[in-house]
Amino acid sequence: MDDTDDVMVERFVDDGFVKIEGAFPPRVAEHCARLLWRETGYDAEDPGTWQDPVVWVSDMAQGPFAASVNSPALHEAFDLLVGAGRWQSRYSVGSFPLRFPHPTEPDDAGWHIEGSYVAEGAESEWPYANLASRGRALLMLMLYTEVTEENAPTRIRVGSHLDVPRVLEPYGEKGASSLTLGPKVAEASAGRPLTYATGRPGDVYLCHPFLVHAAQPHHGDRPRFMGQPPLMPAAPYELERSNGNYSAVEQAIRRGLSNKG
Repeated sequence: MDDTDDVMVERFVDDGFVKIEGAFPPRVAEHCARLLWRETGYDAEDPGTWQDPVVWVSDMAQGPFAASVNSPALHEAFDLLVGAGRWQSRYSVGSFPLRFPHPTEPDDAGWHIEGSYVAEGAESEWPYANLASRGRALLMLMLYTEVTEENAPTRIRVGSHLDVPRVLEPYGEKGASSLTLGPKVAEASAGRPLTYATGRPGDVYLCHPFLVHAAQPHHGDRPRFMGQPPLMPAAPYELERSNGNYSAVEQAIRRGLSNKG
């Protein structure tokens, strides 16, 4: 790694995320946004047709979306943060919480981490997370439109990923549902500073799986189109490696467990 790579890894371990500006070309973002508009059934030029504060769109596998998540800049960052050969390529992007200016505020703005799997014998239908981040190498926030502080950027608690390992540890390999974990990670990270996932079309935030984040109501005048797919692991994360070759994600989990966050 060169000095720039070292800085990225250090920032990721400390803060829980890095922003890759211009991770994919703006023209690709523009093409993706047009396809997303088509999914909504709304008229981009007529705010009167924007009926709901949030429209959820699932996986999008058209060429522009595959291109957006497979840029050289992102592949290089995946290798740095997760480890070469330790992540799976994606050819689609999802899911998309498309947020629109609206007088009704959606009830989906709680602090949380993402769950990634269905636990065997689980009573809850909510996805689960565990200390080894089963099923998720990274959380990606991919911007397909310009996102300012006024048009519902994702809220991020900086460094909160270091608070979550101690919350997850008692739940063992099975883990716990995101519904159970939500209030616990919110309380554990309450003292962390706040920032916003703002940026231009083509910017991507690569986030630690344990980064505590939240949506917020839209107070601007332009819709916000963002995808939040997981990067999938090629092999499970390991918190005890005999060779000490820990990824940046693993380093952060170990730091959180050691109470040095």
